[in-house]
Amino acid sequence: MPRAAKDSYLFDFDMLGLAPALNDALKRAKFTQPTPIQNQAIPLALNGHDILGLAQTGTGKTLAFGLPLIDHLLAQPGKPAPKTVKALILAPTRELVNQIAESLRNLTGKTKLRVATVVGGQSINKQISFLSRGTDILVATPGRLIDLMDRGAVDLGSVRHLVLDEADQMLDMGFIHALRRIAPHLGTPRQTMLFSATMPKQMEELSQAYLTNPQRVQVSPPGKAADKITQSIHFVTKAEKPGKLRDILSKDPDALTLVFSRTKHGAERLMKGLVADGFNAASIHGNKSQGQRDRAIKAFRSGEITILVATDVAARGIDIPGVAYVVNYDLPNVPDNYVHRIGRTARAGREGEAIAFCAPDEVDQLRQIQKLMKIDIPVASGTMPEAEEPKKPNRRPGNRSRRGGPRPHAGAGGAAKPAGKKRRPRRRPAA
Repeated sequence: MPRAAKDSYLFDFDMLGLAPALNDALKRAKFTQPTPIQNQAIPLALNGHDILGLAQTGTGKTLAFGLPLIDHLLAQPGKPAPKTVKALILAPTRELVNQIAESLRNLTGKTKLRVATVVGGQSINKQISFLSRGTDILVATPGRLIDLMDRGAVDLGSVRHLVLDEADQMLDMGFIHALRRIAPHLGTPRQTMLFSATMPKQMEELSQAYLTNPQRVQVSPPGKAADKITQSIHFVTKAEKPGKLRDILSKDPDALTLVFSRTKHGAERLMKGLVADGFNAASIHGNKSQGQRDRAIKAFRSGEITILVATDVAARGIDIPGVAYVVNYDLPNVPDNYVHRIGRTARAGREGEAIAFCAPDEVDQLRQIQKLMKIDIPVASGTMPEAEEPKKPNRRPGNRSRRGGPRPHAGAGGAAKPAGKKRRPRRRPAA
């Protein structure tokens, strides 16, 4: 396992010796003091080290890899050749790709560096068109990138910087197979930076496969939420969840609240119920088009919509500092996703509140979450029920055999008649 870097750097951004254009961009954005993950990762990345960065969401990972990446590119002037890419950033969801690209464009706005995105759900012909001119930084979801590679629309042989953001979710979503297809086409030597909020066992294998003598930077134990998030849990039945949610939303109607549902259909049904009751709500999930999702997030960011109902597929791409509450209407099946969900609040040093509902059939999920986080979430109402046991198949006695097939018919004495043999008719005696 790579060794962890010591938390020994204390600096302002203007002490790093970054390119003047970057310092100007940071001042315009009013960034002065780096966050802990930036404090550790940026000096190492500027020196060319591979980085394994571990930090919960909302701690500034984008700048941690974005600043050194842009600084390196500014030091290597020259337009990219047609179809080529100088730096590649892979992220698991469309929302996260767009969020990363927006942050990087704020830093490169006064430079000649081009930032492009490729994601599913958008015109692939348009993506082929702008990639034909070459780009400095490409932010992509793995699936769409492979589609473009298969069409010969992009050449990754010039990539000298690779970033894997939210790598743990890429593992959860099965993108490891896509990564194995992409990696052989990347240029060498290259600098690779891998960032994640949690550290599943597969992450060690991933770091060994794609990083060279990496420096590990970690600002909190994996599975730990941000310090300024106040957590609570309500033990309710499924039937009580809608009423409890409306009670919570009514107490602070103007606050930005993010509500997580486990399924796409559940999210849509919940959103429509809230709208019918007069709440200002929208939803984002896998059944929504990219345009619909972008418009909903934009409206939520501006405060035009105050309640956003989402599934986990959208959890990583919502970087909105004003989110005051995160409500886990349904607990996630994957414990790590709880950490990512509540990380949508208390961002950039702000305070936030994370509220969870737990029905009797979700007790096991709650226990796994608390085990991962090594805490007991404070109880706001109700008492923890016993976990529901899985229902056994309803088998009527006498109609199935142990092997699952029909029982052979039993005679009067209870013994089964052998199958496949017919009884010979009894010959009558001659008269």
